[in-house]
Amino acid sequence: MDKNKFYTNRRNIVILATLCCALWGSAYPSIKIGYGLFHVGANDLGSKLTFAGYRFTLAGIFVLLLSLLMKKSIFIFSKKQFGQVISLGFLQTALQYIFFYIGMSYTTGVRGSIINGTGTFVSIILAHFIYKNDKLNFNKILGCIVGFSGVIIVNLNGQASSGGAFSFRGEGFIMISAIIFAVSAIYGKRITQKSDPSIVTGYQLFIGGVILTILGLMLGGRLQGFNLKSTGLLLYMALLSSVAFALWTQLLNYNKVGLISVFNFLVPVFGTLLSALFLGENIFDLKILVALILVCYGIFLVYRVGSVKVLC
Repeated sequence: MDKNKFYTNRRNIVILATLCCALWGSAYPSIKIGYGLFHVGANDLGSKLTFAGYRFTLAGIFVLLLSLLMKKSIFIFSKKQFGQVISLGFLQTALQYIFFYIGMSYTTGVRGSIINGTGTFVSIILAHFIYKNDKLNFNKILGCIVGFSGVIIVNLNGQASSGGAFSFRGEGFIMISAIIFAVSAIYGKRITQKSDPSIVTGYQLFIGGVILTILGLMLGGRLQGFNLKSTGLLLYMALLSSVAFALWTQLLNYNKVGLISVFNFLVPVFGTLLSALFLGENIFDLKILVALILVCYGIFLVYRVGSVKVLC
């Protein structure tokens, strides 16, 4: 298979990027459900990090095992490259999800998923300054403004039914997590130019997961209530991470950051719908509906093909 042709095909990009976002969107209700199944309290930071650590350690193992089954060598890094992978694991998995898991304890799945779209703007703006072939244009700027308006709207008027007043430990931490993901995605793209994207993904997930697990255990964290349901959920979350990160890394490796990152706007859509389905959260609040419309339109503006003026 011609990987370059496959991962740059527009139809394949839409299908694969949408799949990644659907999987990431499902993480919002999954985490909330997991807290209940594993008896993780709102203030139990250690157990939250342990939960995240188990998930990503397993995800990394899944990706590396798949690489071995595909007869790839997983011991191919120089000392410099492995140091870069460790840095990526700390940034993209450990640090990002420290903020993400804590933030999800203090907000709803609906609001958290919409606010997560913040990282998309950061990716598009950073790409403008880093890559010569990924400059801002009118569509991108307008799309970012429209999409970010949705993020602002969902946090207006403190005591709305969509989740109450803005909380720095809740919505604020989710926003920080999204920004970290955007920065680490660009760093990861640079690393995978010289290394196999799948193997980089496997190691960074595993390393980040181990860091989270150690931190969680040091803080007294533990998971209780292992049974068929809770174990199944944990395995699903590990699989969604391994599949989504592996595909996303490949897409970023073969395409412009701005072209792929815009699909992150779909995460709020899936996160909102799935949170409503599995958690019974309200999506019929007017602000939520308006925010979702703006976020979706932002994607359309950035992704549509046309003659647009590049802004240097």
